[in-house]
Amino acid sequence: MKSTEFFFDTHTLTDEAIHRITQAGLCSGYALAAWKLPGSTIKSVLLADGARTFSAGDQLENLEGGFVFCPFNRQEPGYYLQADLLFKLKDEKISYEENPLAVTSAEWLKNQAEPAEPVSFYRPASEAPLFRQQQPDFKKLVAECVQYIATGSVEKIVPSRYKAIPLPSEFNPIMAFQKLCAAHPHALVSLVSIPEVGTWLGASPEILVQVEDHSIFRTVALAGTQPYTPGANLKEVAWTQKEIEEQALVSRYIINCFKKIRLREFEEHGPKTVVAGNLLHLKTDFAVDLKATNFPQLASVMLNLLHPTSAICGMPMEPALQFLKNHEGYTRQFYAGFLGPVNIDNAIRVYVNLRCMQVTAQSLVCYAGCGVTIDSVPQKEWEETEMKLNSLLTVVL
Repeated sequence: MKSTEFFFDTHTLTDEAIHRITQAGLCSGYALAAWKLPGSTIKSVLLADGARTFSAGDQLENLEGGFVFCPFNRQEPGYYLQADLLFKLKDEKISYEENPLAVTSAEWLKNQAEPAEPVSFYRPASEAPLFRQQQPDFKKLVAECVQYIATGSVEKIVPSRYKAIPLPSEFNPIMAFQKLCAAHPHALVSLVSIPEVGTWLGASPEILVQVEDHSIFRTVALAGTQPYTPGANLKEVAWTQKEIEEQALVSRYIINCFKKIRLREFEEHGPKTVVAGNLLHLKTDFAVDLKATNFPQLASVMLNLLHPTSAICGMPMEPALQFLKNHEGYTRQFYAGFLGPVNIDNAIRVYVNLRCMQVTAQSLVCYAGCGVTIDSVPQKEWEETEMKLNSLLTVVL
């Protein structure tokens, strides 16, 4: 598809372009989502005239082009932002493809005046008080997980924690988004801001469901964490038995989901070591030919089967989930939920909302979890969550 480029005034830098688009959208009361796909330098900004409810029974394949943003708790509704306006930023310019949506977006932006004062990103309608999480408390939670696993009721539990820091007076969500794009080239980097819901930033390395050109379905099993030393030979990275087994459980969970729908024709590649920012993980890729299996709705079916995956909840899911509800001590909200563009550029790309933070009126709240098995050591699990939290905070601050 042929594309044309549109410039406003002398603004050509990506920071300025995203600022201009988001400020105009916020002034108009639009919900917004900005993202960068793994391996790409193109940033997209979507504006939606209101957020629609997205529920477990909704079919991804039937949605108009847009962006989904859903919480960890599958009993709570998520959100679907239809692309009423869509902008793509490439090579520090706003690039418009010659289609009706692109023309509408270009005309709309031309007619928007620069606001006299900066408009704030959305804040949640209400903010639950956050108690300060201490290291001994989280280590106690991990020990309780190990004790419960020892009963044989579950094989794995993924407890999580948050770190809340005072919101810096100069904090700029757009600059934070750009920094995350630079630091996490292999992640889905996102900035989502919805009225009454609030503003979230993230850099997720984990595909939940992906379909390109209605032909190939993909998902991944991602687990195990260790720090990344730039220049290290990934083929020589050593993993502990605990980490290998933890990742194998996630792979088995995906295969069991395939078995539930009697899907036997899938490809499995891995595990292999991959880089996610300043961290390393073990990843196994799964692929299904939708045409060969005659399963065009597989993305929606697998989304409902997979979420919440064993990588962010535990295995088996139901007892692990109940344990977390009883012991974790806070509400995850959109952390470990899922998000991503759907039916844009002929693809569905939905990721687990890992490595994310919420921007509130007073705080930056960053979230991280760890996979606990029978061999877990509480101190090491605390250190793993610290690495994950710092992989975001050291970038955006």
